[in-house]
Amino acid sequence: MLANAVRRWRRAGDATNLAVWFGATAYLFVIEPPLYFPGAFGIDGYVDTMFAHNLFTVEFLWGRLPLYIVAIYPMMATMAFEIVRMIGVFRRFGTFVGACTVGVVHGAFYEIFDHLGPQLRWWEWAPENPINLPFFAAVPMGSVVVFAALWPMSLALCAQFLVGRHADAGVRGTGLQVVWRTVVIGLAASVGTFVLPLPATVLGLAGDTVRGAVYALELAAIAVVALYAVGRCLASAPSESPYRNRLVQAYALLYLVVFAALWATALPDFLSATGGVTSSGDPVGNLPFTLLCFAIALGSVCASLVRTRHAGDVNRTVRDDPTRHGGEVLT
Repeated sequence: MLANAVRRWRRAGDATNLAVWFGATAYLFVIEPPLYFPGAFGIDGYVDTMFAHNLFTVEFLWGRLPLYIVAIYPMMATMAFEIVRMIGVFRRFGTFVGACTVGVVHGAFYEIFDHLGPQLRWWEWAPENPINLPFFAAVPMGSVVVFAALWPMSLALCAQFLVGRHADAGVRGTGLQVVWRTVVIGLAASVGTFVLPLPATVLGLAGDTVRGAVYALELAAIAVVALYAVGRCLASAPSESPYRNRLVQAYALLYLVVFAALWATALPDFLSATGGVTSSGDPVGNLPFTLLCFAIALGSVCASLVRTRHAGDVNRTVRDDPTRHGGEVLT
């Protein structure tokens, strides 16, 4: 997908995918290290160990950060952003509604993974850490809402505002402009991850149940916005120049097939679990919610296919003539 983003920028001057990719990577390195080493960042009095990854073949940060985590941030953010872009939500409803929709789509794909990981021992949450409370099956509500939906919403909001809307208007971006805007996107998205959950953070002082309820209401609110936006897009006539990225569509479908297979292999232990714990002592996720996430994720991919069924692949049909942008560049 990174090569795809570079190709898109070189051929069409559209740096949106690069901004999303590197913005997500910048966000990763702003957020993750303090969670692994709170003492080194002077926040151990406020943030204790929240989780720990299992051992993997390739790891960073002294065995704390597996390679697949480094890859999943930009991959899943790009996948969700591009699906929403192909549906036409940004074009029709603007930056904020588009960002809400990215958050919901990302959340659907991510929670399929998030509710399976603890059972397969990919990582383990710290159930005694108050920041993780309340739990939704084997997953903290903070992960379900903040890390699955609100941070990609924040990233999409910043990326579309600083880069995407200009690219959609046909404005080219130079390398230096893309670099500084991407850094700003990563930092601003980190701030957004603090700001967007503030209702749950503040009201949650009344107790874990209240915090969980507010988290759920926040997720429901952006889900309603996203459902309305996608529904209106599907009901409207296709745009004259639909945007299509076949690689993302194929990758999203492959992701769903792979995780359907992983869930199928984990299902026997899941069904025999007692009290939310398998016979091996591993916590299980919530199956109905996971099935809902499968439905939303698959539905979003199908919506992108419907909206772009008459479009050529953006990476094959885009013209290289820079005059199509009117000679404008980002400032």
